[in-house]
Amino acid sequence: MIISASYKTDIPTFYGEWFMNRLRSGHCKMLNPYSRRSIRVSLMREDVDGIVFWTKNVSPFLKFLPEIRERGIPFMVQHTINGYPRALEHSVVDAASSVRSVRKIADDFGPEVCIWRYDTIVMSSSTPESFHLQQFSRLAESLRGAVNEVVISFMQLYAKTVRNLNAAGKEFSFTWHDPSADEKRNLGKKLVEIAGSFGLRLSICAQRELLVDGAFDARCVDAERLGRIAGEHISTKLRGNRKECGCFASRDIGEYDTCPHGCVYCYAVRNQELALARYRKHNPNSEFLFEPEFPVAGEEESPQLSLI
Repeated sequence: MIISASYKTDIPTFYGEWFMNRLRSGHCKMLNPYSRRSIRVSLMREDVDGIVFWTKNVSPFLKFLPEIRERGIPFMVQHTINGYPRALEHSVVDAASSVRSVRKIADDFGPEVCIWRYDTIVMSSSTPESFHLQQFSRLAESLRGAVNEVVISFMQLYAKTVRNLNAAGKEFSFTWHDPSADEKRNLGKKLVEIAGSFGLRLSICAQRELLVDGAFDARCVDAERLGRIAGEHISTKLRGNRKECGCFASRDIGEYDTCPHGCVYCYAVRNQELALARYRKHNPNSEFLFEPEFPVAGEEESPQLSLI
């Protein structure tokens, strides 16, 4: 079983102590949102094939990576670095700091371990195409040799995303728009060319209609990459968590509405105030990342593969 930690929240930035406490104990618990029953997820080495971490600031978690490696668990880091204006990312660490952290991971564990994510791509009056081309090129150059792949995606317009973007646009005086598929593909072609000039493979996450020459279908939870890192084959199936997702099957152990980065385009957070409140209530010694707000209806057996 591959553990995803987590596309629902930023565990390395905000919940690293909790994760290590659970790893050392050998399990964590989640709440099934449908049955309201708890699910016990094994984190024992014999049950874990590898771990995929998702983050916008791995720096607070760097001190824990050697212990995870010593436990014999292969891991990879999906690290988003956009360098967006504060109007779009209220509390994200500056890009230069993130680049330094990614380079340290490469120095300590090799360039296969970290994947750079330039996503979500937001088209706005503050971040027009010219911004993205300049920023992407600058970041690609600064990460040359430390990563070998960059993953991009364009904004998905969920209701909460539209609401948060509209509120931010009103507060910070910017406008935004959803480009046409042709506009997205044209930008994708330019980004492929820039990525290639710095030795990077460019992949597109769960948006196959936007694939262009030179771009690949992203596998963010990648058993093959984890296998190369581990030096052994990892046997699991392709099973994405949404339409057009190219990932291998995994168990995500995060919780929605718990990430206080303040990214107004985020699909995993209804609003920053709720995420901040939940973060402040967080108990690093709990079995749950976020304690259930209602009584748990019992415990159910955890399947090997789950998309919850």
